[in-house]
Amino acid sequence: MKIVVIGGTGLIGGKLVERLRGGGHEVVAASPSTGVDAVTGEGLAGALTGAAAVVDVTNAPSFADEAVMAFFVRSSRNLLAAEAEAGVRHHVALSVVGTDGLTVSGYFRAKLAQEELITAGPIPSTIVRATQFFEFLDGIAQAATRDGRVHLPRAQMQPMLSDDVAAALAEVALAAPAGGRVEIAGPEPFRMDEIVRRLLTARGDPRPVVTDPAASYFGIALDERSLLPGPQARLAPTRFDAWLQRTALRG
Repeated sequence: MKIVVIGGTGLIGGKLVERLRGGGHEVVAASPSTGVDAVTGEGLAGALTGAAAVVDVTNAPSFADEAVMAFFVRSSRNLLAAEAEAGVRHHVALSVVGTDGLTVSGYFRAKLAQEELITAGPIPSTIVRATQFFEFLDGIAQAATRDGRVHLPRAQMQPMLSDDVAAALAEVALAAPAGGRVEIAGPEPFRMDEIVRRLLTARGDPRPVVTDPAASYFGIALDERSLLPGPQARLAPTRFDAWLQRTALRG
């Protein structure tokens, strides 16, 4: 089975390409660095020839409101049109749990626009909404740091390992289109301030984590369940403590 991974050289894309190739599938790792640019359309027709499925795991290079909207709208329109020409039977896109309720952010407005284009498009599809990755927690801490202190709310989140994201995407890509959204998440919920505090402690990072009910998440005011999946989410196997122990040993 030929599968094209758009964004196939990034964190999730690279893991997904490796997993699919390990399963004996023909996989194209498509990205601007390999001559395939979904935003301009360059290289799409050649890459998609003979493909049964396309998995889009791209992310925008800029999160500025206009730039991120243009990225996801243009790339999705180009992909769907090229897939229709190539006879692709399944379009899979990686999105984010909670997108509908986070549209005060331009990034999430753009992700929702991407989802709507896919749902209304001509290709049978599955949208996979994932929770945050363990590997993203450092970025959350950095974005929340002011004067050497990390200000975070107690909103709940249920992060997961990037390898588990890739495994779930591979399973979805090889299955029949769901015709809607599926959610994937880590096996256990945490308070945001708590999990980042544990991460920094394990890393020997001296920054204190301040529990701040007024703190935002990349400019978004969160409620208790803004980042949590629904009850039908597929739960990944890797627990935070196991990942944390492995990364501490490596570091």
